[in-house]
Amino acid sequence: MTFERDQPAGEDNSAALNERESQQHTQRPVISGWRRVASILGPGIITASAGNDAGGIATYAQAGAQWKYNFIWLMVVITFCLIIVQEMCARMGAVTGKGLSDLIREKFGPRWTLFAVLAILIANGGTVVTEFAGIAAALELVGVTRYISVPLMAFVLWWLVVKGTYGRVKTIFLVFSMVFLTYIPAAFISHPHWREVGMSTIHPAFYWRQSAYTLALVALIGTTITPYMQIMLQSSVAEEGVTAAEYPRGEKWDTILGCIYSDIISVFIIVATAVALFHLPAGSVQVKDAGAAAQALRPVAGPLTVYLFALGLFGASVLAGAVLPLATSYSVCESLGFQTGLDNDFRDAKVFYILFTGLLFGGAAIALIPGIDPLRLMYYVQAIEGCILPIILIFIMLIINDSEVMTTLRNGPVFNFLAWTTTVAVSVVAFAYLLMTYVLPLFGVKFG
Repeated sequence: MTFERDQPAGEDNSAALNERESQQHTQRPVISGWRRVASILGPGIITASAGNDAGGIATYAQAGAQWKYNFIWLMVVITFCLIIVQEMCARMGAVTGKGLSDLIREKFGPRWTLFAVLAILIANGGTVVTEFAGIAAALELVGVTRYISVPLMAFVLWWLVVKGTYGRVKTIFLVFSMVFLTYIPAAFISHPHWREVGMSTIHPAFYWRQSAYTLALVALIGTTITPYMQIMLQSSVAEEGVTAAEYPRGEKWDTILGCIYSDIISVFIIVATAVALFHLPAGSVQVKDAGAAAQALRPVAGPLTVYLFALGLFGASVLAGAVLPLATSYSVCESLGFQTGLDNDFRDAKVFYILFTGLLFGGAAIALIPGIDPLRLMYYVQAIEGCILPIILIFIMLIINDSEVMTTLRNGPVFNFLAWTTTVAVSVVAFAYLLMTYVLPLFGVKFG
């Protein structure tokens, strides 16, 4: 997969790009070698890991419990698609120094931008609630009430983000990304038959005539590739000041490794729950949320697996609980022209921090309301995300191929074919999910 590096878009565009890179180099010290690569690493891993949030963990767990190892092949395909989408956004951030919403506003005007931003604001705001529900579920497994855990973690996340610099916040997020490693020993403790895992990946069984299988397939794709991941990654790369010249040596590989890392973790979640729960009678286990998945593991896999699963759920929910409000704040402020960035203080980026604070504490407060159903909330959130994902992907494809924006780093022919194929495939899946989950049931057609 290559990008076009010939046929420059014109002297004006090249000069503008060179001027921007020159300004970025004068704003910070030049670091060479492995230290520069190490300083760039982070946004790709953090963003992809945040995609494995509480809702994602529940989806992977249900796939393992219901279909055993039969969806591991799909995770391989999804990883390839995720790499393509995330890499384009990281590249746009490096070349333009701007976030995705900012570029959409410049290229397509305020109407389309307003539609996308409002949908993202509603969807992400709802998802923040489910992340705090995940924090509550994880710590309730070790005896901590949600009325302590949720307010405490909301304040901790607010303090880390508002009072910290970008570099410090990135380091903390990277640490939480490593918590996902607990799912690996959780899978091994369950004693899976690795030969069966391998064979199911190479020669999976397909159940196309079963509607529940098709619904699980589209749900797995939808929970792995979500709009806020693209927004957060591009804004983070732009904020780091990664230049087009530096991008191939650092951030490109951070993005690719982040996608691979997050989906490997997803596979281990599927394996752990498949071993523990698949053999149980059909219908006896319904993984409605990640907390229920951990509880269901207890009588089969033992308490250690439950605690490892709970630790992973806690890390996932904390990471996503911070990244989602940040991604939303970046998107809204970029589209409206307000200052963004964690290296700006409150006075310089007032709207950015107010919006982040409102989303964070608002989500935490709603999660504490007695009788709140995070599963039903996620049901509607996924509908909104399913509507906006194809639109966001098309925006990405149009911008990445715009020579005025990307100069010599627009997509090459081979990469463009793969990217458009991914865009069409993911859009079809999103449409199928909306149709099967929300439209056809209105006419008496039930799935799952």
